[in-house]
Amino acid sequence: MDKFLIVGLGNVGDEYDKTRHNTGFMVLDAFAKASNIVFDDKRYGFIAETSMKGRKVFLLKPSTYMNLSGNAVRYWMNKENIDIEHLLVIVDDLALPLGTLRLKAAGSNAGHNGLGHIQQILGTERYPRLRVGIGNEFERGMQIQWVLGKYNDEEMKTLEPKFDTACEIIKSFVLCGIDFTMNAFNKKK
Repeated sequence: MDKFLIVGLGNVGDEYDKTRHNTGFMVLDAFAKASNIVFDDKRYGFIAETSMKGRKVFLLKPSTYMNLSGNAVRYWMNKENIDIEHLLVIVDDLALPLGTLRLKAAGSNAGHNGLGHIQQILGTERYPRLRVGIGNEFERGMQIQWVLGKYNDEEMKTLEPKFDTACEIIKSFVLCGIDFTMNAFNKKK
């Protein structure tokens, strides 16, 4: 049976709930809710499992904190013997406008500490990632406050439908692969 690891990046703890940096967690929460599955507190993170047409799918919200995300990714890839092509990392992205979704098969970490640590631990930047735009409406020197700031109600109205689309992207990635899914979703406005 093919296995997939879908990782949403974020930080554990109530103080990080609904912050821009936890957008990856929020996408996985939406997926779990739509799939009627729940997360269990396991080694290095919160794990939920489901299957789609004979494929086993593990959702991972690392409990290592953002800057050590690679430890959780490596552990679960090894534990479940998951190929790197079957890894999808969902991450917040300052460079994209709020709610913009961009799927890539590989790429640099673009200064994102979570992606940077995954890249360092896995020894490659060749793994799929779904970037979710969080915008960059902050003054110079205020980037940390921005990413650790909570979304307001207006921003959530913009984001929630995008979480549904992100869930469709996850399903397509698992069932059809990265190339098909990039073609199908990156063109949509």
